Amino acid sequence: MKKYCVIVAGGSGQRMRSSVPKQFLHLEERPLLMHTVERFFTFDESIKLIVVLPGEHIPLWQKLIAEYSFNISHLVVPGGEERFHSVKSGLEAVSEDSLVAIHDGVRPLVSHDTIWRCFADAEEFGSAVPFVEPADSVRILAGYDSRPFPRGEVRLIQTPQVFNGRLIKRAYDRAYDPSFTDDATVAEASGVTVHLTHGNRENIKITTPEDLIVAHALLRMVK
Repeated sequence: MKKYCVIVAGGSGQRMRSSVPKQFLHLEERPLLMHTVERFFTFDESIKLIVVLPGEHIPLWQKLIAEYSFNISHLVVPGGEERFHSVKSGLEAVSEDSLVAIHDGVRPLVSHDTIWRCFADAEEFGSAVPFVEPADSVRILAGYDSRPFPRGEVRLIQTPQVFNGRLIKRAYDRAYDPSFTDDATVAEASGVTVHLTHGNRENIKITTPEDLIVAHALLRMVK
């Protein structure tokens, strides 16, 4: 089946305490988003890459592409108000007879093994959502109190979340709901059964200055 990857990069620099949108901050002397795009390209050069950016960020991305001689072919489309709308915009460029990975632009450390598992499982089950198990103890809040919860029953969800193209396009053909925290929750609202598969612990979402420091160290390990 034809493979697509919709890379959603609509973040700001607010939590990063930066005036530069976090997807454009430098990681190993290149904008972070370039590492993310490259990760999927080096996995499979035939994947159709779609980068979704806020409309006002597209000229900056095009400038960076020229500045860094970034020559990986990809389609750039403008996003929307929420992540939901940005994914929906990206899916308009996707055919139904396909497998579609939806990935956070600020997760540049996803492993090729994770990408492979997600595509393979989605082809078999219709969906594949990567996870890692929590290493810390877990507690559930109950008003002003809290109680312990077995961490063996908890999974931390990552991207890429991969789906049958027809199923995920149909799932996104609905109005936005604040309960949609990721693509899996949108798919479940459409009746899709979400299949979990193993991710990789290095596949962190870079949202704070501390995350960026960790990513610098991890990138040297996974190269």
